[in-house]
Amino acid sequence: MSVTFCGRQLEHRVVNGSGTFDAIAAERAFGPALRAAFPFSAYVSKTITLRPRDGNAPPRLWETPAGMVNSIGLPNKGVAAYLAEDLPRYAMLPVPLITNVMGGTGEELAEVAAAVGHRPEIFALELNVSCPNVATGLDIGAVPSDLEAVVRRVRAVTAKPLIVKLTPNTADVTLCAQAAEAAGADAVSLINTLRAVPLHPDGRGGRWLGSGQGGLSGPAIRVVALAQVAAVAERVALPIIGMGGVQHGRHAADLLSAGATLVAVGTESFRDPRAAGRITEELKALENAGRARTPPGGQASVCP
Repeated sequence: MSVTFCGRQLEHRVVNGSGTFDAIAAERAFGPALRAAFPFSAYVSKTITLRPRDGNAPPRLWETPAGMVNSIGLPNKGVAAYLAEDLPRYAMLPVPLITNVMGGTGEELAEVAAAVGHRPEIFALELNVSCPNVATGLDIGAVPSDLEAVVRRVRAVTAKPLIVKLTPNTADVTLCAQAAEAAGADAVSLINTLRAVPLHPDGRGGRWLGSGQGGLSGPAIRVVALAQVAAVAERVALPIIGMGGVQHGRHAADLLSAGATLVAVGTESFRDPRAAGRITEELKALENAGRARTPPGGQASVCP
């Protein structure tokens, strides 16, 4: 199950989706046992912006029959407080740290990246150019030429591995992946949430979420994730973090078969904070079963 990702050896292939697992809060809840059995092979922080953000107005969540729509709005304490308060605690985790960063413009994103990009505690940066809850993120990530310019700007200010989190809300995600690769990205991650608008349950047609719209995640987007991961894997040579509706080891194995190098667990962690550990064990069992079925000189049928 171990794998090399952006030059770093990881114990297994399962990481977290940004903003879906708060390691600091989890340690308060589970105590030291969390570090002893940390469920992810690398930890991705929630999104950090240049200045503090309060996030969107409530209500922020809507449950669907096969997923969840969120309109959290990236609340965070800003890059200065992240470096002073959160980074020392994240640095104590037993796995490499990936810091997710975002800016309202390419210049702002580069400024955030420069502020965190020299810190030795941080293994890699994930560029959030795809969040459908913040219009500027969608605009940057949906247009290949704009995305390429932004990634080039960030590439110039840090030597850290750059992971570009692609938006599914674009005409052709493969063109965006190719733009990221051309600009010097080291990896891509996908898919982020799909734009969604829940209506008020009173039946009068008004929008329920405080911001009007949000992003759909969970099992409902799993087949979309498989399609987009497979398409991107055919067009770029970059490693891929695949995500979207992973609930079981079989779902993770499907994304790996589609071309992903790592798999991220997101919405399922809200339902079960220990889900990633279970999924990792299920994936290991599938991999071992595949090896057992492999003839001498042949290739395993699952989990390449």
